[in-house]
Amino acid sequence: VNQLANLTLVSSACDMVSAAYASTRESHPYIRTVCDAAEKGMRSVTEATASCMQPVLTTLETQVAAANEYASKGLDKLGEKIPVVQKPMDQVISETKELMSSTVADAKHAVSS
Repeated sequence: VNQLANLTLVSSACDMVSAAYASTRESHPYIRTVCDAAEKGMRSVTEATASCMQPVLTTLETQVAAANEYASKGLDKLGEKIPVVQKPMDQVISETKELMSSTVADAKHAVSS
């Protein structure tokens, strides 16, 4: 999970979502109230799940380690094969907009010709 979260694309996307959430939460009092309740609920669920899962994870430690190793190798290959995951989200959005704009411009030119 840490390795996935450290991918530039994932990390920057999480930062963008977090900033949008914080901005929305702070600018609307009713939404803030709902968010407070949801956050408290999520903390409770997370704490309960963690305490219940700890014995299972301890029992399955070898299998979890193997799955972790496999996932880590998969993420390394993903980074090699799909270099976009090493770019920040705003750069990916910008490049996608440029590509779309260029494609539309090419299509307009082809139609007018």
